[in-house]
Amino acid sequence: MDGAAPVTQDTAQETRTDRRGAVTAALMLAMALAALDSTVVSTAVPQIVGDLGGFSYFSWLFSGYLLAVTVTLPVYGKLSDTFGRKPVLVVGAVLFLLGSLLCALAWNMAALIAFRVVQGLGGGALQGTVQTLAADLYPLEQRPRIQARLSTVWAVSAVAGPGIGGLLASYADWRWIFLVNLPVGAVALWLVVRHLHEHRGEARPRPRVDWAGAFTVFACGGALLTALVQGGVAWDWLSAPSLALLGTGLALLVAAVVVERRAAQPIIPGWVWRRRTIAAVNLALGALGLVMVAPAVFLPTYAQTVLGLAPVAAGFVLSVWTLTWPVSAALSQHVYRRIGFRNTAMLGIGTAALVLFAFPLLPYPGRAWQPTLLMLLLGAALGLFQLPLIVGVQATVGWEERGTATASILFCRQTGQTVGAALFGAVANGVLAARLGDAGDLDAVTGALASGAVPEATRRAVADAVHAVYLGAGCAAALAFLVLLVLAPRRFPVLKD
Repeated sequence: MDGAAPVTQDTAQETRTDRRGAVTAALMLAMALAALDSTVVSTAVPQIVGDLGGFSYFSWLFSGYLLAVTVTLPVYGKLSDTFGRKPVLVVGAVLFLLGSLLCALAWNMAALIAFRVVQGLGGGALQGTVQTLAADLYPLEQRPRIQARLSTVWAVSAVAGPGIGGLLASYADWRWIFLVNLPVGAVALWLVVRHLHEHRGEARPRPRVDWAGAFTVFACGGALLTALVQGGVAWDWLSAPSLALLGTGLALLVAAVVVERRAAQPIIPGWVWRRRTIAAVNLALGALGLVMVAPAVFLPTYAQTVLGLAPVAAGFVLSVWTLTWPVSAALSQHVYRRIGFRNTAMLGIGTAALVLFAFPLLPYPGRAWQPTLLMLLLGAALGLFQLPLIVGVQATVGWEERGTATASILFCRQTGQTVGAALFGAVANGVLAARLGDAGDLDAVTGALASGAVPEATRRAVADAVHAVYLGAGCAAALAFLVLLVLAPRRFPVLKD
């Protein structure tokens, strides 16, 4: 006999556990890459513009990436159900790293924006496939653990990103913001290739990919989201570019519906909207995207203009919600095991609506601890809302549908954020114009902050504008509550693992 140890059941179990731990580490690294991306870049914009120029369209550094991530989510979701998670995740990671390398080598702003789109094409695969694999790797009772870890990674990245970006831009070079992705992504990619082994059961016939549907969905989403992102910013809402993009997007939407109804394996299958549970969660998380815009976009301006805080302190007021969000998400399993997924989510979004409606009641000008306390409560409420819905939907579908279902809810959340940015930006500018005249808008407020002199009239106008935005976000939260109450079943139809 040779000296090799026999492979026992315990040894095999330890091997599977080690591999799952390695894949989980890879998922956390991939999530960190996707979460850090926008926050790291935002603080280096002055250095990037100073080096490359192109100030008039630098906003596309963020818009281009966001659009690419959003419109590719449904495509990657279907591809992961068709070919497996591993090839989609590997391709997405390679695209993201290639885009990062090209961004570091960019010679002008147009090239940097184009390479950011390449990054976004990979980022869509990272976001959707990481969430899907988290459900594949763990049974239902253990999924809150991995989801809490991913939420913690997102929170830490959101808090640390601006600081890391500022340090690299100030003491090294802005190009290192993209180069640091390469070793981190390479480790994640190696862990996935080495340790992720998918078992899909019996052999199936060669899958057919709905490439026509993928193209029309991609083009439709790109046209409509570009119109929303740039409308009222790069051009007027009723200008020729806006009307052309909206018209093209609507025509492509009709084409996408026709193509998808005829496809044997559509990219966005009809069951995504025919099943009450998934349809209700899609709509509710779309409303969550709207809710998230109010603090993420407008609270820093409020903190600097109305409260008179420095940029770092203003960032802290916003970042505290990322502290309570993952804690609440991790603890949500103890709630939804008792009262169910739907009721737990309703408790969370109902509390969030009360917090948002309370924001306009803050005294003027107020003190920093007051909005900070509300943000702590809002983060806790949204953690209780989002995670039960994601885990609940993933528990209602089998492996072959989980990627599509996960991508659909993430797509709706991302779309909600895009719609919210356009809608609430118009609301804020409308209130500012009413208080300050036609010259009053968010750009003028930003300019006043840069000069260091903010008139009292501007401070009060900003307070009114942000109050209006928070009221709108509160209405979006109330709408999500009603959607779950009316459309979602009391008990989600959970499948056995």
